[in-house]
Amino acid sequence: MIDLWNSLSVAMKVLWAVTLSASLIFVIQTIMTFLGADADSADFDINTDVDTSVDAGGADVDTSAGHSSGIGLLSFRNLVNFCLGFGWTAILLQSQVKSTTLLLVIALVVGVALVALVMLLFKWIGGMQQSGNINIYKSAVDCQGTVYLTIPGERSGEGKVQISINDAVREYEAITDGPTLKTGTKIHVIDVISSDTLLVEENNSIII
Repeated sequence: MIDLWNSLSVAMKVLWAVTLSASLIFVIQTIMTFLGADADSADFDINTDVDTSVDAGGADVDTSAGHSSGIGLLSFRNLVNFCLGFGWTAILLQSQVKSTTLLLVIALVVGVALVALVMLLFKWIGGMQQSGNINIYKSAVDCQGTVYLTIPGERSGEGKVQISINDAVREYEAITDGPTLKTGTKIHVIDVISSDTLLVEENNSIII
């Protein structure tokens, strides 16, 4: 085994390390998901803020642009899924596909396809759970939870939250009337916009 490892190129060693790490994390995430734990607490999203201040003739001009994107494609879970599909495809086909470019293309396609498949699977499971067990209009208001993907402020976009309803963790789209709510912020639900979208605000007084 050691001789086989030493015979690998640096690129293949890195590929094996990333793939095995992704496989281990995938197994842990899957177990946590089926146990009802928050397996996505390590998810991240893109959050960029630009703030410039110009002093023009004694008058301060403040121009700021805040861009928050709670993009599901950039979640930690999907990064793991992509590495899993890409890595194992490249490893298993490296001896059959002689063209490095073709191998990379195939691995990329499989990685992206796996991400899409898992996203659809979790969306379907979430929809089944929500439609089968909960009347969101009656149960969600005043529930507490955590921001899963950043929610842009002033209703300028949607993010995602995970809230506890009837002792079960559910995931919904969410908007807010206040300032931007970043991933990990504690919130509570103040209204139900639709069957899959909630209006939330930051909750500093409750520790969940």
